[in-house]
Amino acid sequence: MSVHRDSQLDMFAKASPAIAKVRGPSRRLPSQPTAYSDEDMARTLEESGNYRILRKLTARPVASVRRPEFSQLGVILDTETTGLNHRSDEIIEIGAVAFTFNDNGAVGDIVGIYGGLQQPSLPIPPEITRLTGITDAMVEGQLIDIQSLRTLIEPADLIIAHNAGFDRPFCEAFSTIFAGKAWACSVSEIDWSVRGFEGTKLGYLVGQAGYFHEGHRAVDDCHALLEILDREQRDESPFTELYRASQRARIRIFAEHSPFEMKDHLKARGYRWSDGSDGRLKSWWIEVGEEDLGDELSYLRSEIYRWKEAEPPMVRLTAFDRFKL
Repeated sequence: MSVHRDSQLDMFAKASPAIAKVRGPSRRLPSQPTAYSDEDMARTLEESGNYRILRKLTARPVASVRRPEFSQLGVILDTETTGLNHRSDEIIEIGAVAFTFNDNGAVGDIVGIYGGLQQPSLPIPPEITRLTGITDAMVEGQLIDIQSLRTLIEPADLIIAHNAGFDRPFCEAFSTIFAGKAWACSVSEIDWSVRGFEGTKLGYLVGQAGYFHEGHRAVDDCHALLEILDREQRDESPFTELYRASQRARIRIFAEHSPFEMKDHLKARGYRWSDGSDGRLKSWWIEVGEEDLGDELSYLRSEIYRWKEAEPPMVRLTAFDRFKL
């Protein structure tokens, strides 16, 4: 929001000739107009109840010294790609922001940043350029520096992506440096609705938190996500919730050979369909916490299979193998 400070202050700084004549001459110097900072004016508008102010999100600096009390290393990672299929589309930009944290999920400092472009084998589709702002001219002759990226990724205890189910397959197809790493998803492993957010897209989260940023460029999105994750809410930050969730195992249950007429029941319960093209079983599936496994099996046996001895296929997943294909 643009505020014309000079014009507003002039209203108070200049008295009309008519008023000056009635009051008569005075030897006192006219009082100087009060200087208001941008933050003062923003706060005044907010307190009126008629305005919402978005403040520009400023990236944190890289710390010169790593504090020993924050012993773990996280990397927020974002990719821009030529499309949605990791088998046929390519990464054209990677952004990574490395930060320290402790065993309780408290964030320390930024300790490293990497951002790089890469020229794909085919021209960038126009819709991708419209979305990301990345043009063929920008990526011409560009290569992502794997060694620089390796210095951030190899020591990382946890890689965080805002939709890890998208970024992880692309990254693992791109380089072996991502193999065997623990991943967390800031979309699916944080209950944003309980925190008062109306959506999970990064732009929604940033805006509802009272900020704006240069979106859809990888490093900028990484900085923005860190600020949202480290925002204190409900006695703990979203990152604390995310870190705790990443430490818990999940069970993926495949409702293989479930009756076709039960598909709407499964879908309503949160099951998703896999057509088998990605290497998974061709069936409806769901992920649940270990504590909910008994209830889910009871549901399948009584409501879907109608057979108390049914044993649907299951896979136990940790942060090391979640969000893979």
